[in-house]
Amino acid sequence: MLSALTPNKSHYLLLCVLAALSSATAILHQSPDYRFEKRQTSSMSPLVNFQVYEPVLTPTGPSNQNGCVFTELLMDYVFGFSYGKPFVALTSGLGVHTPPPCSFNRVSINFTVTSKGRQFDRLGLMYLGDVEVFRTSTAEPTANGIVWTYIKEMDQYDALWKTEQKIIFDLGNLIDSTYTGSFDTTLTATFFTVPGSRRAADQIFPISAKRSGENMPSAFTLPDDDASTTYQFPQNVERAVVSLSACGQATEEFWYTNVFQSQVNTFEDSIGTLYGYSPFREVQLLIDSQLAGVSWPFPIIFTGGIAPGFWRPIVGIDAFDLRQQEIDVSPWLPLLCDGASHTFEIRVTGLDDDGNNKATLSGTTGSNWVVTGTIFLFLGQNMSMTTGSTPTIDAPRPSIQISSFLTKNATGSNDTLTYKTAVSRDLTISSTIRTPSGQYSSSWSQQLSYTNLNVLSSGGYIQYTQQSTTGTDSSSSTYSNRYSYPLTVNSSFIATPDGSIGINATLSRGLDLNITGPSVLPSGIQNFNITSVLAVFARNDDGQLMQQPFTPPEDFPSFSSAVLSTQQDGEAKYLSAGNRSYSFGTTKQEFRFAGVEVDAGVKGATVELYRRNVEAVNTSVRQDEEVLFGETFSSPGLRTGGNGAMGGSEVEDEVGFSVRALLGRGPGKTKEELAGVGRIVRGAVEVE
Repeated sequence: MLSALTPNKSHYLLLCVLAALSSATAILHQSPDYRFEKRQTSSMSPLVNFQVYEPVLTPTGPSNQNGCVFTELLMDYVFGFSYGKPFVALTSGLGVHTPPPCSFNRVSINFTVTSKGRQFDRLGLMYLGDVEVFRTSTAEPTANGIVWTYIKEMDQYDALWKTEQKIIFDLGNLIDSTYTGSFDTTLTATFFTVPGSRRAADQIFPISAKRSGENMPSAFTLPDDDASTTYQFPQNVERAVVSLSACGQATEEFWYTNVFQSQVNTFEDSIGTLYGYSPFREVQLLIDSQLAGVSWPFPIIFTGGIAPGFWRPIVGIDAFDLRQQEIDVSPWLPLLCDGASHTFEIRVTGLDDDGNNKATLSGTTGSNWVVTGTIFLFLGQNMSMTTGSTPTIDAPRPSIQISSFLTKNATGSNDTLTYKTAVSRDLTISSTIRTPSGQYSSSWSQQLSYTNLNVLSSGGYIQYTQQSTTGTDSSSSTYSNRYSYPLTVNSSFIATPDGSIGINATLSRGLDLNITGPSVLPSGIQNFNITSVLAVFARNDDGQLMQQPFTPPEDFPSFSSAVLSTQQDGEAKYLSAGNRSYSFGTTKQEFRFAGVEVDAGVKGATVELYRRNVEAVNTSVRQDEEVLFGETFSSPGLRTGGNGAMGGSEVEDEVGFSVRALLGRGPGKTKEELAGVGRIVRGAVEVE
């Protein structure tokens, strides 16, 4: 049995796995340079995890020149064995939001979590009643503990915050003799006023399962659920926007690595069945069964994804705050304001192929996608009525091109599968709208392009993924969003005859956004269109978020656009032998947030507002430069937490998990089942 291995034998096996991983690395496009440095802090220090993102500004003190500042405790709760058991507000007291005793137009929440032990990453959803307002995920804890804080702007939900709300927070967790880590959480909301803030929606409706009355979360799970709901709109709506929140779980977590449906059994004899429906996904919004807009999802990588060593202490882009996408449905208002009921539906689709390099939208995916939507309504004058023309829908089927090539090894077994996907789509919805203030044209347009290359080699043990998604969304309201998210991942895994396993991986990924005009969701730029003294949460030398006053310069310009650009590059190894597992990793992230001036002297002048460059090696922050308007809040230096072997993170053995599932290559065998199989990948040759 593996648990009977002696420390010396375990160490020997680790060296064997390291050697095998080094050989497998030759197949990868980058060669990791691991620095097994001994860390310099107490083994009792908790690891401070963090997501790199633009600062959220909040007021200092109990009041400011614009009125009172009110902070409310929404949740103080430990998620232990919590699958199907969300935190739910009591009938009164903690968890029931009551509007503060003063006026406000800005809201920010503070979500702080501690955890210790062994645990997978978990998905968390926060609701105000039936409306999802925050989607997050957890970091994976260590034996010595972790802590993180995330600050999020929430003024887009002002219409909800101004009425009593039941707070529901769903964070499904498992506690047993193996997975011991609970999540101790604190959630607060701060309400305040900033002059000149953007207008928030007057009414908000959920596209959800509406289960708050049962004290349950309201997300749909696709493809099993019917993700639709019906509403009768007020007849004086002058603008309507829908936000979509969607992420893949289980067989869909690594959807961008999936194979075509005709290829799921390609490596049945070596590693087993693969996940299908192609590496392309489209989230669709339909109104009365007609396409109103789409979202091509950002490839979220949670903190246990690919190799855990990537994500300690820097987590993946958007992992603590999964980004939503907004679709302007104002062109539909002449229909939606007719006094009748209308249906809003969310679907997620991949591709179906015929095995001869032709594919169409599948209309479904594997299991599963967690989805919700939110409808934001901006009303006109009381008793007024919005009318106009029936919306014109120009939404042809997307252009889809696929190809694949399979090679065999010397024994005649399938060895390398190369498959490519390219999809593009243009759509425009338009109408003429009439209100008491006049007649105008309304439109919503999207132009999207996607390419993906995947190579599965060595019988499926090595995978290379390169993907690019670009798009432009634009509305006649002057809102537009240009976005791009490239991704490159190399990963290989091995299993020795003794049951030891290893993962070797490199990745490079990015996110670029250019948001202009009246976005409903916060773009981050509204935090800088201020004139009053607020505070920025900056990190001290220990990595803790501390509130520091921030006074804008006298010549502080106003901004019309937000420009965000970030890049993550990393290399990681995961080793497991005996009853011990080890993670090693290096991750670098560059983050830049800028604003485009309003009435700038030079047209389109861009001003850098915030910048952060950070590097972490084996849980230690080795370099960290954080600059806000030229002022440095944290300087290069060493920040560490926890303790580990050979400079990495040592955890207890992960019992009963599948390496292939960790990498998203199908269900696979558990480590215990792999014992005695004895596949070691050396280059492109399997050695028995």
